[in-house]
Amino acid sequence: MTTDLDVVVSAAPLNGETPLARQEGLLTPVERHYIRNHFAIPQHPGSLVIDGLVRRASTLGLADLRARPAETWLVTLECGGNGRRFLEPAVPGEQWSIGAVGTAEWTGTRLGPLLDEAGLEPGAIDVLFEGADSGTPAALGREIAFQRSLPVAWARDTLLAYEMNGRALPPEHGAPFRLIVPGRYGMASVKWLRRISLVAEPFRGFFQADRYVIDGETLGPIAPRAVITAPADGSEVRAGSTVGIRGYAWSGAGPVTAVEVSIDGGLTWAAADLGPAPSPVAWRAFEAAWTPDLSIAGGSVSLLAQASDAAGGRQPLDQNWNSLGYMNNAARPVTVRVTG
Repeated sequence: MTTDLDVVVSAAPLNGETPLARQEGLLTPVERHYIRNHFAIPQHPGSLVIDGLVRRASTLGLADLRARPAETWLVTLECGGNGRRFLEPAVPGEQWSIGAVGTAEWTGTRLGPLLDEAGLEPGAIDVLFEGADSGTPAALGREIAFQRSLPVAWARDTLLAYEMNGRALPPEHGAPFRLIVPGRYGMASVKWLRRISLVAEPFRGFFQADRYVIDGETLGPIAPRAVITAPADGSEVRAGSTVGIRGYAWSGAGPVTAVEVSIDGGLTWAAADLGPAPSPVAWRAFEAAWTPDLSIAGGSVSLLAQASDAAGGRQPLDQNWNSLGYMNNAARPVTVRVTG
Protein backbone atom coordinates (compact mmCIF):
# COMPACT_ATOMS: atom_id res chain seq x y z
CA MET A 1 0.00 0.00 0.00
CA THR A 2 1.39 3.39 -1.03
CA THR A 3 -0.19 6.56 0.31
CA ASP A 4 0.86 10.19 0.60
CA LEU A 5 -1.89 11.35 2.95
CA ASP A 6 -1.13 14.34 5.16
CA VAL A 7 -3.69 13.52 7.84
CA VAL A 8 -4.38 10.05 9.25
CA VAL A 9 -7.78 10.42 10.90
CA SER A 10 -7.65 6.86 12.24
CA ALA A 11 -5.05 4.14 11.81
CA ALA A 12 -7.19 1.04 12.37
CA PRO A 13 -9.20 1.01 10.22
CA LEU A 14 -7.23 3.35 7.99
CA ASN A 15 -8.95 6.66 7.30
CA GLY A 16 -7.03 9.61 5.93
CA GLU A 17 -7.25 12.82 3.94
CA THR A 18 -5.11 15.33 2.09
CA PRO A 19 -5.70 19.10 2.31
CA LEU A 20 -7.03 20.47 -0.96
CA ALA A 21 -4.23 23.03 -0.94
CA ARG A 22 -2.05 20.23 -2.38
CA GLN A 23 -4.42 19.61 -5.27
CA GLU A 24 -3.16 20.56 -8.74
CA GLY A 25 -5.30 20.09 -11.84
CA LEU A 26 -8.46 18.01 -12.00
CA LEU A 27 -7.16 14.56 -11.08
CA THR A 28 -6.26 13.64 -7.52
CA PRO A 29 -3.18 11.40 -7.47
CA VAL A 30 -4.04 7.92 -6.23
CA GLU A 31 -1.65 8.28 -3.31
CA ARG A 32 -3.38 11.48 -2.11
CA HIS A 33 -6.99 10.46 -2.68
CA TYR A 34 -8.83 10.25 0.63
CA ILE A 35 -9.36 6.80 2.13
CA ARG A 36 -12.50 5.83 4.04
CA ASN A 37 -12.57 2.34 5.54
CA HIS A 38 -15.15 1.04 7.99
CA PHE A 39 -13.22 -2.17 8.69
CA ALA A 40 -9.76 -3.55 7.96
CA ILE A 41 -8.73 -3.97 4.33
CA PRO A 42 -9.87 -7.53 3.52
CA GLN A 43 -8.51 -10.43 1.57
CA HIS A 44 -10.77 -10.53 -1.46
CA PRO A 45 -11.91 -13.90 -2.87
CA GLY A 46 -11.14 -12.65 -6.40
CA SER A 47 -14.65 -13.21 -7.69
CA LEU A 48 -17.95 -11.36 -7.87
CA VAL A 49 -21.25 -13.22 -7.47
CA ILE A 50 -24.49 -11.94 -9.01
CA ASP A 51 -27.47 -13.72 -7.48
CA GLY A 52 -30.82 -13.28 -5.76
CA LEU A 53 -33.92 -12.62 -7.85
CA VAL A 54 -32.26 -13.36 -11.17
CA ARG A 55 -32.86 -16.11 -13.74
CA ARG A 56 -29.17 -16.74 -14.30
CA ALA A 57 -26.84 -16.36 -11.32
CA SER A 58 -23.18 -15.97 -12.23
CA THR A 59 -19.69 -15.67 -10.82
CA LEU A 60 -17.26 -13.29 -12.49
CA GLY A 61 -13.56 -12.66 -12.08
CA LEU A 62 -11.43 -9.67 -12.94
CA ALA A 63 -10.64 -11.09 -16.39
CA ASP A 64 -14.38 -11.42 -17.10
CA LEU A 65 -14.99 -7.76 -16.24
CA ARG A 66 -12.00 -6.62 -18.28
CA ALA A 67 -13.31 -8.57 -21.28
CA ARG A 68 -16.51 -6.51 -21.29
CA PRO A 69 -16.99 -3.05 -22.87
CA ALA A 70 -14.97 -0.57 -20.83
CA GLU A 71 -15.85 3.00 -19.89
CA THR A 72 -13.85 5.66 -18.06
CA TRP A 73 -15.73 8.10 -15.85
CA LEU A 74 -14.33 11.26 -14.25
CA VAL A 75 -16.03 11.32 -10.85
CA THR A 76 -15.60 13.29 -7.65
CA LEU A 77 -16.14 11.17 -4.53
CA GLU A 78 -16.69 12.78 -1.14
CA CYS A 79 -17.14 11.24 2.28
CA GLY A 80 -20.53 12.01 3.85
CA GLY A 81 -18.70 13.19 6.97
CA ASN A 82 -16.41 15.65 5.19
CA GLY A 83 -16.38 18.83 7.29
CA ARG A 84 -17.51 17.08 10.48
CA ARG A 85 -14.60 18.51 12.49
CA PHE A 86 -16.01 22.02 12.20
CA LEU A 87 -19.43 21.26 13.68
CA GLU A 88 -20.37 22.97 16.94
CA PRO A 89 -21.24 21.35 19.24
CA ALA A 90 -18.94 18.51 18.26
CA VAL A 91 -20.36 15.15 17.19
CA PRO A 92 -18.79 11.65 17.24
CA GLY A 93 -17.32 9.98 14.19
CA GLU A 94 -14.19 10.41 12.09
CA GLN A 95 -13.13 14.04 12.48
CA TRP A 96 -12.66 14.95 8.84
CA SER A 97 -11.57 18.43 7.89
CA ILE A 98 -12.47 19.18 4.23
CA GLY A 99 -9.91 16.92 2.56
CA ALA A 100 -12.13 13.81 2.45
CA VAL A 101 -12.81 14.38 -1.23
CA GLY A 102 -11.02 13.49 -4.45
CA THR A 103 -11.49 13.24 -8.19
CA ALA A 104 -10.28 10.31 -10.26
CA GLU A 105 -10.77 8.62 -13.60
CA TRP A 106 -12.45 5.30 -12.86
CA THR A 107 -12.34 2.63 -15.54
CA GLY A 108 -14.60 -0.39 -15.58
CA THR A 109 -17.79 -1.76 -17.08
CA ARG A 110 -21.34 -0.52 -16.63
CA LEU A 111 -23.56 -2.64 -14.39
CA GLY A 112 -26.77 -2.34 -16.46
CA PRO A 113 -25.83 -4.88 -19.16
CA LEU A 114 -24.80 -7.40 -16.50
CA LEU A 115 -28.21 -7.10 -14.88
CA ASP A 116 -29.86 -7.59 -18.27
CA GLU A 117 -27.85 -10.75 -18.85
CA ALA A 118 -28.74 -12.04 -15.39
CA GLY A 119 -32.43 -11.58 -16.15
CA LEU A 120 -34.29 -9.95 -13.28
CA GLU A 121 -37.18 -11.84 -11.76
CA PRO A 122 -40.49 -10.05 -11.18
CA GLY A 123 -40.43 -8.30 -7.84
CA ALA A 124 -36.73 -7.41 -7.87
CA ILE A 125 -36.71 -3.79 -6.73
CA ASP A 126 -33.36 -3.26 -4.98
CA VAL A 127 -29.77 -4.18 -5.76
CA LEU A 128 -27.77 -5.10 -2.66
CA PHE A 129 -24.00 -4.60 -2.87
CA GLU A 130 -21.74 -6.42 -0.42
CA GLY A 131 -18.06 -5.80 0.16
CA ALA A 132 -15.54 -8.35 1.34
CA ASP A 133 -14.77 -6.21 4.40
CA SER A 134 -16.46 -7.05 7.67
CA GLY A 135 -16.29 -6.18 11.36
CA THR A 136 -18.25 -5.37 14.48
CA PRO A 137 -19.53 -1.79 14.77
CA ALA A 138 -19.54 -0.69 18.40
CA ALA A 139 -23.12 0.54 18.08
CA LEU A 140 -24.30 -2.85 16.79
CA GLY A 141 -22.36 -5.40 18.79
CA ARG A 142 -22.18 -8.12 16.15
CA GLU A 143 -20.13 -8.80 13.05
CA ILE A 144 -21.48 -7.68 9.69
CA ALA A 145 -20.20 -7.13 6.17
CA PHE A 146 -20.30 -3.67 4.65
CA GLN A 147 -23.50 -3.53 2.57
CA ARG A 148 -25.38 -0.83 0.71
CA SER A 149 -28.26 -0.93 -1.76
CA LEU A 150 -29.71 1.06 -4.65
CA PRO A 151 -33.02 0.86 -6.54
CA VAL A 152 -32.69 -1.22 -9.72
CA ALA A 153 -33.16 1.70 -12.12
CA TRP A 154 -30.45 3.69 -10.38
CA ALA A 155 -28.04 0.76 -10.04
CA ARG A 156 -28.05 0.26 -13.79
CA ASP A 157 -26.09 3.49 -14.28
CA THR A 158 -23.21 2.61 -11.98
CA LEU A 159 -19.72 1.39 -12.81
CA LEU A 160 -17.88 -1.76 -11.72
CA ALA A 161 -14.43 -0.18 -11.62
CA TYR A 162 -11.11 -2.01 -11.72
CA GLU A 163 -8.77 0.90 -12.57
CA MET A 164 -8.12 4.28 -10.97
CA ASN A 165 -6.31 6.98 -12.95
CA GLY A 166 -5.21 4.40 -15.52
CA ARG A 167 -3.71 2.02 -12.95
CA ALA A 168 -4.99 -1.18 -11.43
CA LEU A 169 -7.19 -0.39 -8.46
CA PRO A 170 -5.00 -0.46 -5.30
CA PRO A 171 -6.07 -2.45 -2.20
CA GLU A 172 -6.88 0.64 -0.14
CA HIS A 173 -9.32 1.81 -2.82
CA GLY A 174 -11.17 -1.46 -3.23
CA ALA A 175 -9.15 -3.89 -5.37
CA PRO A 176 -9.82 -5.92 -7.36
CA PHE A 177 -13.10 -4.15 -8.19
CA ARG A 178 -15.47 -1.68 -6.60
CA LEU A 179 -18.68 0.16 -7.32
CA ILE A 180 -18.72 3.79 -8.44
CA VAL A 181 -22.00 5.70 -7.93
CA PRO A 182 -21.64 9.18 -9.45
CA GLY A 183 -23.13 12.11 -7.58
CA ARG A 184 -23.58 10.29 -4.26
CA TYR A 185 -21.45 10.27 -1.15
CA GLY A 186 -18.64 7.74 -1.09
CA MET A 187 -20.33 5.15 1.13
CA ALA A 188 -22.56 4.21 -1.84
CA SER A 189 -19.51 3.25 -3.91
CA VAL A 190 -18.91 -0.08 -2.17
CA LYS A 191 -15.27 -1.22 -2.16
CA TRP A 192 -13.93 -4.79 -2.44
CA LEU A 193 -17.20 -5.78 -4.09
CA ARG A 194 -17.88 -9.53 -3.80
CA ARG A 195 -21.64 -9.94 -4.19
CA ILE A 196 -24.50 -8.23 -6.01
CA SER A 197 -27.92 -9.55 -5.01
CA LEU A 198 -31.32 -8.63 -6.41
CA VAL A 199 -33.84 -8.37 -3.57
CA ALA A 200 -37.58 -7.84 -3.24
CA GLU A 201 -37.58 -5.31 -0.40
CA PRO A 202 -35.62 -2.14 0.36
CA PHE A 203 -32.49 -3.03 2.31
CA ARG A 204 -32.49 -1.85 5.94
CA GLY A 205 -29.02 -2.88 7.11
CA PHE A 206 -26.80 -0.95 9.53
CA PHE A 207 -24.96 1.18 6.97
CA GLN A 208 -28.19 1.92 5.11
CA ALA A 209 -30.70 2.70 7.88
CA ASP A 210 -28.66 3.43 11.03
CA ARG A 211 -25.69 5.25 9.52
CA TYR A 212 -25.47 7.69 6.61
CA VAL A 213 -28.87 9.07 7.50
CA ILE A 214 -30.14 12.44 8.72
CA ASP A 215 -33.33 12.24 10.77
CA GLY A 216 -33.85 8.70 9.50
CA GLU A 217 -33.53 9.63 5.82
CA THR A 218 -30.62 8.36 3.74
CA LEU A 219 -28.21 11.01 2.53
CA GLY A 220 -29.18 12.68 -0.73
CA PRO A 221 -26.86 13.78 -3.55
CA ILE A 222 -23.53 15.36 -2.71
CA ALA A 223 -24.37 18.89 -1.57
CA PRO A 224 -22.81 21.85 -3.42
CA ARG A 225 -19.51 22.98 -1.98
CA ALA A 226 -16.74 25.39 -2.98
CA VAL A 227 -13.41 25.33 -1.15
CA ILE A 228 -10.72 28.01 -1.38
CA THR A 229 -7.28 26.42 -1.71
CA ALA A 230 -5.24 29.62 -2.20
CA PRO A 231 -4.34 31.85 -0.52
CA ALA A 232 -3.88 29.61 2.48
CA ASP A 233 -5.67 30.24 5.73
CA GLY A 234 -3.40 32.31 7.98
CA SER A 235 -1.15 33.51 5.17
CA GLU A 236 -0.14 37.08 4.32
CA VAL A 237 -0.90 39.07 1.18
CA ARG A 238 0.47 42.46 0.19
CA ALA A 239 -1.78 45.46 -0.26
CA GLY A 240 -1.77 46.75 -3.82
CA SER A 241 -0.72 43.41 -5.30
CA THR A 242 -2.98 41.11 -7.32
CA VAL A 243 -3.98 38.03 -5.34
CA GLY A 244 -5.38 34.96 -7.06
CA ILE A 245 -8.22 33.36 -5.07
CA ARG A 246 -8.39 29.75 -6.30
CA GLY A 247 -10.18 26.58 -5.41
CA TYR A 248 -12.53 23.76 -6.42
CA ALA A 249 -16.31 23.43 -6.46
CA TRP A 250 -18.53 20.36 -6.86
CA SER A 251 -22.07 19.04 -6.42
CA GLY A 252 -23.82 15.71 -6.95
CA ALA A 253 -27.31 17.03 -7.65
CA GLY A 254 -26.27 18.86 -10.82
CA PRO A 255 -23.20 20.41 -12.42
CA VAL A 256 -21.73 23.46 -10.70
CA THR A 257 -22.96 26.52 -12.58
CA ALA A 258 -21.52 29.37 -10.51
CA VAL A 259 -19.10 30.20 -7.74
CA GLU A 260 -19.20 33.53 -5.95
CA VAL A 261 -16.38 34.90 -3.83
CA SER A 262 -16.56 37.35 -0.93
CA ILE A 263 -13.59 39.36 0.37
CA ASP A 264 -15.48 40.83 3.32
CA GLY A 265 -16.78 37.82 5.21
CA GLY A 266 -19.97 37.46 3.19
CA LEU A 267 -21.23 41.06 3.05
CA THR A 268 -20.74 41.37 -0.70
CA TRP A 269 -20.16 38.80 -3.44
CA ALA A 270 -18.65 38.69 -6.93
CA ALA A 271 -18.66 35.96 -9.57
CA ALA A 272 -15.52 33.87 -9.92
CA ASP A 273 -14.27 32.47 -13.21
CA LEU A 274 -15.04 28.77 -13.63
CA GLY A 275 -12.65 26.37 -15.27
CA PRO A 276 -13.68 23.68 -17.79
CA ALA A 277 -16.38 21.14 -16.89
CA PRO A 278 -15.14 17.88 -18.44
CA SER A 279 -17.68 15.85 -16.44
CA PRO A 280 -21.06 16.73 -14.86
CA VAL A 281 -20.13 14.68 -11.77
CA ALA A 282 -16.63 16.07 -11.16
CA TRP A 283 -15.40 19.24 -9.54
CA ARG A 284 -14.50 22.44 -11.40
CA ALA A 285 -11.67 24.80 -10.63
CA PHE A 286 -12.51 28.44 -9.97
CA GLU A 287 -10.46 31.61 -9.74
CA ALA A 288 -10.97 35.26 -8.91
CA ALA A 289 -8.53 38.17 -8.82
CA TRP A 290 -8.40 40.46 -5.79
CA THR A 291 -6.28 43.54 -5.13
CA PRO A 292 -6.25 44.35 -1.41
CA ASP A 293 -6.66 48.05 -0.80
CA LEU A 294 -3.91 49.93 1.02
CA SER A 295 -6.50 51.14 3.51
CA ILE A 296 -6.77 47.66 5.04
CA ALA A 297 -3.02 47.11 5.40
CA GLY A 298 -2.24 45.78 8.84
CA GLY A 299 -5.63 44.10 9.20
CA SER A 300 -7.15 40.73 8.40
CA VAL A 301 -9.71 39.77 5.78
CA SER A 302 -12.11 36.81 5.72
CA LEU A 303 -12.49 35.20 2.29
CA LEU A 304 -15.45 32.97 1.41
CA ALA A 305 -16.55 30.98 -1.64
CA GLN A 306 -20.08 29.77 -2.33
CA ALA A 307 -21.13 27.29 -5.03
CA SER A 308 -24.44 26.93 -6.90
CA ASP A 309 -25.52 24.01 -9.10
CA ALA A 310 -27.83 23.33 -12.03
CA ALA A 311 -30.45 21.77 -9.74
CA GLY A 312 -30.93 25.06 -7.89
CA GLY A 313 -28.79 24.13 -4.91
CA ARG A 314 -26.69 26.78 -3.19
CA GLN A 315 -23.99 26.24 -0.60
CA PRO A 316 -25.02 27.55 2.83
CA LEU A 317 -22.99 29.89 4.99
CA ASP A 318 -24.19 28.20 8.19
CA GLN A 319 -23.38 24.69 9.35
CA ASN A 320 -25.68 21.73 8.71
CA TRP A 321 -25.64 20.33 12.24
CA ASN A 322 -26.97 16.82 12.83
CA SER A 323 -26.16 14.21 15.44
CA LEU A 324 -24.07 12.06 13.09
CA GLY A 325 -22.28 14.97 11.42
CA TYR A 326 -23.15 14.39 7.77
CA MET A 327 -23.33 16.79 4.81
CA ASN A 328 -21.78 19.79 6.56
CA ASN A 329 -21.09 21.78 3.40
CA ALA A 330 -21.03 25.23 5.02
CA ALA A 331 -18.67 27.71 3.37
CA ARG A 332 -15.35 27.73 5.23
CA PRO A 333 -13.72 31.14 5.80
CA VAL A 334 -10.09 31.69 4.88
CA THR A 335 -8.49 34.44 6.95
CA VAL A 336 -5.50 36.31 5.51
CA ARG A 337 -3.48 39.20 6.88
CA VAL A 338 -2.90 42.20 4.63
CA THR A 339 0.56 43.75 4.87
CA GLY A 340 1.63 47.20 3.67
